[in-house]
Amino acid sequence: MEKYTLSSDGQKIHYKESGNGATALLFVHGWLGNSEWWNDQQNYFKDQYHILQMDLAGHGKSDSSRQSWTSELYADDIKAVADASDSSEIILVGHSMSGAYVLEAALKTPKVKAIVLIDTLKDLDESFTEEQAEQVMFTHYRNNFKYAVENFLPQYLFAEQTPPTVKERLQYEFLQNEPEMVINLLRPLYQTDFREIAKHIQVPVIAINSDASPVNIEANRKYLKDYNSVTIEGVGHYPMLEKPTEFNAILEDIIKRLA
Repeated sequence: MEKYTLSSDGQKIHYKESGNGATALLFVHGWLGNSEWWNDQQNYFKDQYHILQMDLAGHGKSDSSRQSWTSELYADDIKAVADASDSSEIILVGHSMSGAYVLEAALKTPKVKAIVLIDTLKDLDESFTEEQAEQVMFTHYRNNFKYAVENFLPQYLFAEQTPPTVKERLQYEFLQNEPEMVINLLRPLYQTDFREIAKHIQVPVIAINSDASPVNIEANRKYLKDYNSVTIEGVGHYPMLEKPTEFNAILEDIIKRLA
């Protein structure tokens, strides 16, 4: 069922609700994503859990007229969907940039019992400033976003084994956005020190990470009290789309362990 709720600044946040169960899985996409990225997970888990698939503001069917793009407001988008759910327990599943925002949302949402991070926050000791993001990424997006999507981003987002259909789908979806908007949507990630937020997380955090880049487990445990990581091999940055069957089995095992 498709629904809407209001974030703290009045933006209409779209989400889909399905499934059954006392525990809700709230899936949050990454940059330029949408709720449809989780359809394989919805189909797999709907008979066991209450499923929530949301569109952050600026994405999918949610409002995109936000005056100020901040990590706090992204976290409020997630909190708004969590609060709209009748579930007594919620597991937040955050991919890519939303890994940072589900951490922040968890501090605002008492019903959250655990967090699952998808190929994100692999080394909290690494810092990437807004100035660096401007030089390395934003300049490319502003000058020629189509070229960046087709030639610059693939080296960071895809693996050799990434299915061509996944590449084509994501590149098509990315190119539906205006360059300045894509920068606005990503900029908050580099304006907040999420290590300080991580220090206050009291619930278990488990990551499903691609083997495309290393994970610094010990560094992350300096900030997150209860952190573990599982690796899925032969995928790029989108394991839930690239190898949904294997990804779902790993996620199911994680959820059972958390229970």
